[in-house]
Amino acid sequence: MVDFEMAEIVKSLPFNYFSGIDDKVAAKIDAGEDVIDLASGSPDLAMDPAVLAAIQLALTDPSNQAYPPFTGKAKLKQAVANFYQRMYGVVIDAEKEVMIVNSSGVSVVAVPQTLLNPGDTILLTNPAYPPYFAAAKLAQAEVYEMPALAENAFLPDFEEIPIEVAKKAKVMMLNYPNNPTGAVATTTFFEKAITFCEKYHIALIHDFAYAAIGYNGVKPLSLMQMGNGKNIGVELYTASKTFSMAGYRFGFVVGNESIISAFKNYHSNAYSTVPGFIQDGMTAALNGSYAKIESNRHIYEERLNALVSGLQTIGWKVEAPQGSLFAWFKVPKGYTSETFADCLLEKANIAVAPGSGFGSEGKDYVRVSVLQELPRIHEVIDRIDKLNLF
Repeated sequence: MVDFEMAEIVKSLPFNYFSGIDDKVAAKIDAGEDVIDLASGSPDLAMDPAVLAAIQLALTDPSNQAYPPFTGKAKLKQAVANFYQRMYGVVIDAEKEVMIVNSSGVSVVAVPQTLLNPGDTILLTNPAYPPYFAAAKLAQAEVYEMPALAENAFLPDFEEIPIEVAKKAKVMMLNYPNNPTGAVATTTFFEKAITFCEKYHIALIHDFAYAAIGYNGVKPLSLMQMGNGKNIGVELYTASKTFSMAGYRFGFVVGNESIISAFKNYHSNAYSTVPGFIQDGMTAALNGSYAKIESNRHIYEERLNALVSGLQTIGWKVEAPQGSLFAWFKVPKGYTSETFADCLLEKANIAVAPGSGFGSEGKDYVRVSVLQELPRIHEVIDRIDKLNLF
């Protein structure tokens, strides 16, 4: 075999953080170990049967054998607009302010590339979802990290950004409910973000992946609900979490018309469109009942509350998140995020994600998901208790 050298830009990309964790877990399972995986972020609850039935019906529609429209079917884009009206009271222009994509995983990388030139600056939180940093690398952009710390409820302080950095910045990416911290943005925070971005002419990208998952009375806010949110930025949405449809790879982007227009051009050249039968299924999901969304959220909330209260009972002083599918727990003294994750995996067969993989500010934390049934959550607490760490 002839070996070929990869492009310099590919060499610069970080190793996929999650694949390394998956490999460790798989090795333990292959060895016959009973591993409880709290590192994964893939939803485990079932999708709405009515949506599945709509997809199955759409598979028999001959029109779905053809190429679908580049920017999405008109009825689907209108369903997105209807969804935002129902959920957030926001008016969205279905043709000018909506773009359909193959998952938010695509938009997380592609929207920044649409806006950034080599050498431009992008503002990212630390900690943050690792693909944001990969997106910056692919755009050959400079990253300025905004610390998102516990003392500020894991919300960055825009006043701490140097003026010379702000003047160079072209894009800011935010993600609330947040992965990994579970923090939720307030109206005041979003207003400050909008004001800052307007002052320095920065495009604000909000990754709203966990939009439907707030806990104990907290309802996550959409950037589009804010007064000038739609004027200054866009919001990335995915079916993976809200609709438990991770395997269907569906997402959409809504917001600022000029960003959407540029993204349509980029996307039509770089990516294929979402299959027609999935678009039809999502049209049914967005226009249908949201009862399954709420019942799934309630199950996640039960699991979270059981996990937090159980760990607190055995002496681990953990804080409950306000949203997302994750909790962000500070590790015991004497451990780093990586040594503690290794300890749990090796001694208790519990997999968690080391916080260091989300940025330097995660070095003292682990990310723990609520994607296991309640009996397994109780088993996690029992296994950790037996380690006598607290």
